[in-house]
Amino acid sequence: MAIVFNQVPHGNAKGREALDLSLAISDINHVSVFFIHDGVFHLLRDQQPEKILMRDYIATLGMLDLYDITDIYACETSLKQRGLHHQNLVINTQMISQQAINDLLATQDVILQF
Repeated sequence: MAIVFNQVPHGNAKGREALDLSLAISDINHVSVFFIHDGVFHLLRDQQPEKILMRDYIATLGMLDLYDITDIYACETSLKQRGLHHQNLVINTQMISQQAINDLLATQDVILQF
């Protein structure tokens, strides 16, 4: 199963729901997590969602490893287009091309986009 983060965090509950779902189903299914387009903003350190009265769930991304979710991918192009670098990221991800992401997604039985 693939969980795709493709929207900015904090303006709505989609990112938190995607993370909660990833953790919940990891016990019964293999989960791969992809950060593409504006979804790469989920990976940024030092976010301050409380300033817009949102809950800070970004620290929970660190739990992916504890739940044995190790297939975590970030789109290199999306990061570059937004001026982001791997040093800015809160968790370790595999930086891959958009084509590699497309290839991996083509192998998934279920793809959920948030």
